[in-house]
Amino acid sequence: MNWSAINYDWNQVRAFLATAEEGSFSAAARVLGQTQPTVGRQVAALERSLGVTLFERVGKSLNLTGSGADLLVHVREMADVANRISITATGQSKTIEGLVRITASDVMAAYQLPPILKQIRLIAPRLEIDVVAANDLQDIQRREADIAIRHVRPTQPNLIAKLVAEATAHFYAAPSYLDQVGRPKTEAELAKLDFVGFGDVGTMIGFLNPAGIPVTTRNFRIGSKVGIVSWELVRQGLGVSVMSDDVAAMTPGVEKVLPDRVPFKFPIWLATHSELHTARRIRLVFDVLAEQLTRHTRDAQNHP
Repeated sequence: MNWSAINYDWNQVRAFLATAEEGSFSAAARVLGQTQPTVGRQVAALERSLGVTLFERVGKSLNLTGSGADLLVHVREMADVANRISITATGQSKTIEGLVRITASDVMAAYQLPPILKQIRLIAPRLEIDVVAANDLQDIQRREADIAIRHVRPTQPNLIAKLVAEATAHFYAAPSYLDQVGRPKTEAELAKLDFVGFGDVGTMIGFLNPAGIPVTTRNFRIGSKVGIVSWELVRQGLGVSVMSDDVAAMTPGVEKVLPDRVPFKFPIWLATHSELHTARRIRLVFDVLAEQLTRHTRDAQNHP
């Protein structure tokens, strides 16, 4: 090993990686919990120690130079190794205390997780739980979360994934809205109503049309990319949308539309890193989540 050639500081490397991935010193400072001048100084120090220019400023943007792009490939490999070291160390923990970070959609985080977290708190009161409410897929391998709850099977290598339930969903609306427009008896009548958009409207149409609901963009006059906002719009009478029966059972003021229609079905997967699963605190949370999500889903499907 040529130790004299390793003459840079890992904090400088982290600052470079965060700046390259976030696009600016200020954005890098936010994710690193530092100040913008500090990040700038760390990147400048790395440039001096390596004798290369890593970024060039174009207007208000920072662009990687050729040297910066070459270095970024190796720095990402270093970051992956650092994450694996952290994961391995965490996996050796045998105490039921410390932080466990769970990521789930904002709707699940707001409605389905709280009663489960109460159970976890009773079992392990010294645990710290951080809920990352995100509708995009958080990367467990990069430690954005310890446990992920997803509706698609994770495909990344080195992950443990468990199918804990097959949930159901129906159309729902506020009784006040249905009193105004009438309660549809067929899918064709349903397609004449207003729909509340959850996220991308094109994706929703692509989901509903093959299911026999001939909606178009004209049906979607209001919506939000934030799921809990869209669900509140439904609850307050602005239209119809699909929602899991579990969430609907916990929401006063909504009514099932076309109640005899065959429900939509979607999986609930739990995922964690294979090494993290050996950590006692993460294994505990994983197992309780699996048990409770299975039970809650079953209860919701039996709800009248």
